[in-house]
Amino acid sequence: MATRDEPTDWRSDLLTRIRELIQAADPDVVEEAKWVKATNPAGVPTWSHDGIICTGETYKGKVKLTFMEGAALPDPSGLFNASLDAGTRRAIDIHQGDELDEPALQALVRAAVDLNTSKRAGRTT
Repeated sequence: MATRDEPTDWRSDLLTRIRELIQAADPDVVEEAKWVKATNPAGVPTWSHDGIICTGETYKGKVKLTFMEGAALPDPSGLFNASLDAGTRRAIDIHQGDELDEPALQALVRAAVDLNTSKRAGRTT
């Protein structure tokens, strides 16, 4: 479901598939457009459940999924291939023609939800 300001090519097709995978991995996920500005009027697709799970950004040659707490997530399939030196975040850069390991992506989403939920449960109100 690309917005009118998102590209309508392989990147929008990939983001549509990613949306489907995230929704299937966590039916309670919420998607919002964040960081809307003149240079990015559609904003950044952001998926949350008890905190941000990940964002999806399109660039000229790739789609980047950034997991806010990626450094704390198990990644046995080695999906994280970007922002590996970041303190907390980890990202997946997907280029045209790359094969996406869908079960591994869904496992990362579920792990991020579990982490967010456990952090929220530990908070005092």
